[in-house]
Amino acid sequence: MAQNIYDQDDFFAGYSALRRSREGLAGAPEWPSLQAMLPPLRGRRVVDLGCGFGWFCRWAQQEGAASVLGLDLSEKMLARARAEGGGARYERADLETLVLPEGAFDLAYSSLAVHYVADFPRLARTVAASLAAGGRFVFSMEHPLYTAPTAPGWVEHEGRRVWPLDAYLAEGERRTDWLAQGVLKHHRSIATVVNALLAAGLRLARLVEWGPDAAQIAAQPEWAAERDRPPFLLVAADRPGPGSA
Repeated sequence: MAQNIYDQDDFFAGYSALRRSREGLAGAPEWPSLQAMLPPLRGRRVVDLGCGFGWFCRWAQQEGAASVLGLDLSEKMLARARAEGGGARYERADLETLVLPEGAFDLAYSSLAVHYVADFPRLARTVAASLAAGGRFVFSMEHPLYTAPTAPGWVEHEGRRVWPLDAYLAEGERRTDWLAQGVLKHHRSIATVVNALLAAGLRLARLVEWGPDAAQIAAQPEWAAERDRPPFLLVAADRPGPGSA
């Protein structure tokens, strides 16, 4: 089973205080870029992997999705999502051992969850099989430049502030202290992510190494540092339909 850090009281309290937790999609600076990768949702069957408080699930319903299933390992997250109401269905699931019905969804979505998954190739195969022909998998993850360091944080080097990079090609577990001690994440290269999707039979549609634009930096000057090291990797991949080359 994946580490269920979100059900630890100290982590959950810290996470609940984050802007993206309080404001939802509007509080996530990468959301406009991620939203641009989504297909029209009216009449679509949607699954949200690592749904958290259910912000995306409720948005998908408002966009006219035919059905929305939110999955999360955290009971605390699921309780909050259910309390917010709406017509989405929420279930507890571990992305490490996830089982989904074949061809059951038109869109699989995941926000900042797959870097907690050790076996990403298995997850990619599971998602690919769950998509109907022409379906799309859209997800965000911490950028590998962010997950690679064993001790994240800016450091001074030769008179300038730099982001340390530790053994980028040495993929595997990384433990960091973020909101709580010993948070387990899994580092993998961009190539590994893309190749896992291709091996699962998906076709890469778009890849974004996200950083804030000028307008966002003007509104939030502290985000300027993210131009030096992109915090998020955004990915869209399609399951080819009949007759696709």
